[in-house]
Amino acid sequence: MALTNTNQFFKRLLDFICSVLLLTALSPLFILVALAVKITSPGDVFYRQQRLGLNGQIFWMYKFRSMIPNAVNIGSGMFLEKDDPRITPVGKLLRKTSLDELPQLLNIIRGEMSLVGPRPAPLHHLDKYDARQWRRLAVKPGITGWAQVKGRLALYWPERIELDIWYVENYSLWLDVRILAETIPVVFSRRGGTAKEDRKDVDPFMKM
Repeated sequence: MALTNTNQFFKRLLDFICSVLLLTALSPLFILVALAVKITSPGDVFYRQQRLGLNGQIFWMYKFRSMIPNAVNIGSGMFLEKDDPRITPVGKLLRKTSLDELPQLLNIIRGEMSLVGPRPAPLHHLDKYDARQWRRLAVKPGITGWAQVKGRLALYWPERIELDIWYVENYSLWLDVRILAETIPVVFSRRGGTAKEDRKDVDPFMKM
């Protein structure tokens, strides 16, 4: 079913309650990760970047920093390469386990993100969306989503957007529960964790 006002209310309520509980339960891990990032690499503990939110609104998305400072202005810029030398040793572990995404629980509490939804898109995507692709912005972006459990980085952006649109058009609470359940084995198996090598040549959304 479509994401009605009632659905939005209960989705927001579930997001807030679960995020507060998770942040409380994982606070020792949160502190340990923050210390590991700070001690092993110079620079800030958190990495923040502007992303597209609900209806194209811009917000600051937070992650634990997994790369060297100023990495976006070094090498391949915002594009992550296989065995990218800019990733710190601790960052490799954080990315492997998706622990770098933990600070996005704060984005959820602030109302900028959801547990489940399309991943927050970079700002340069905005002028590339056609009328249909704009539909992925009809819901809040999520930490995980339908595209994340169906291929993640192994999909080209147009494929991921189509999966995001399917999620928007077929939303239900049970679909969110299914996605959350499927996310666990995807993370541990690292399925879809590697992008296609030709993505910058053939994927229009990878071009700045």
